[in-house]
Amino acid sequence: MRIKTSSLLVAVSVASEVSALPNSAPWWKPRPWKPPHQHPFRNADLGPRPQFLVNDMDDGWLKDRLSACSEMEAWPSKFSIGHRGGACLQFPEETRESVEAGTRMGAGIQECDVAFTSDRELVCRHDQCDLHTTTNIVATDLGAKCTTPFTPARDGTPATARCCTSDITLAEFKSLCGKMDGSNASATTPEDFLRGTPSWRTDLYSTCGTVLSHKEFIKLVDSHGRDFTTELKEPRVPMPFDGDYTQERYAQQVIDEYRAAGIDPSRVWLQSFVFADVAYWLRADPAFGEQAVLLDESGDTPETFPDAVANLTFYKQAGVKVIAPPLPYLVILGANNEYVPSIYATTARKLGFKILTWSLERSGPLAQAAANNDYYYSTIANGTHTDGDMYRLVDVLARQVGVLGIFSDWSATVTYYANCFGLF
Repeated sequence: MRIKTSSLLVAVSVASEVSALPNSAPWWKPRPWKPPHQHPFRNADLGPRPQFLVNDMDDGWLKDRLSACSEMEAWPSKFSIGHRGGACLQFPEETRESVEAGTRMGAGIQECDVAFTSDRELVCRHDQCDLHTTTNIVATDLGAKCTTPFTPARDGTPATARCCTSDITLAEFKSLCGKMDGSNASATTPEDFLRGTPSWRTDLYSTCGTVLSHKEFIKLVDSHGRDFTTELKEPRVPMPFDGDYTQERYAQQVIDEYRAAGIDPSRVWLQSFVFADVAYWLRADPAFGEQAVLLDESGDTPETFPDAVANLTFYKQAGVKVIAPPLPYLVILGANNEYVPSIYATTARKLGFKILTWSLERSGPLAQAAANNDYYYSTIANGTHTDGDMYRLVDVLARQVGVLGIFSDWSATVTYYANCFGLF
């Protein structure tokens, strides 16, 4: 498969002035799911954003190297992992539209975060209880089924709602429209509550995102010949759910759906933040456990970070082979505000872990990273000043930390670097 970097995917200005969601009823009319019938994407369009980032870099050898790749032919790369589909800067996350856009931008691995419905079906959602911010549920009749139905803002109290996949059936979930993640705390109507997209994203393509079941996700990604990473999201309801739906049955169901679809385990990277889930996959199905990814967010504070580093030895001894910490765990500032590998990174490499990391392009303009206390740049914010610094980070992660892949909300950014440096 080849990608022409000179082609255009879409207009990718993340400073789009389009910020308001239409109010008309047709906007909310869901599109019925249609099984993929198109041919696999034989090429992909990287669009103008990678070159924008390169042009924004400080002068130096890395900028020269990346600039020299601007007209090269390129290939999809497994180094480029589509986070929530890989196109969340412009398309509703965890939807068919985001997956297809991220795939066109060269993501070699695609992600579905799974949660379960009231009838125990797996669906792609980043959180079991995020339907009120990622879909139009509060503006539909299904809003009455939410754990906490919409309550308008009043007398200084913000508007609230809490809607979970476990509140509704798969059929009801499929009737919803995916939208850009966000809500309006000052809303007095359900329709107003649906607003709230960050200004550096856009609602231009948020006309009615097609929500996916996990089975549909597998079929869609397989139709384009890409690999899979499914994250088992932490249940937000007591387990066992509905009597006998245990955590292990939930974890096994993910494998069962890949098995039923005939997907080779070598194409699948299962994920969980819960060590017990990864341990279950290692024990119950070693073929899938071989690439099971332990997500790690246990060191978010200066007090807990040393423990996160120390725990790596335990995970290695327990048989975990792949870990995925967030960006700030792996890179810190060195002399002269250089980006350098952290002690977490050097320890993980010494122990022989395969390393993935998350999530690039999840932030707004990087000139504001320090002022906004941006999580993903928290350890390097004082040395980060332009959007072009994103490629400084990618370069250290790739060449010094040695990560196998980077989850990104805009797949073209990582795909461009991967092709320029031959990472496949």
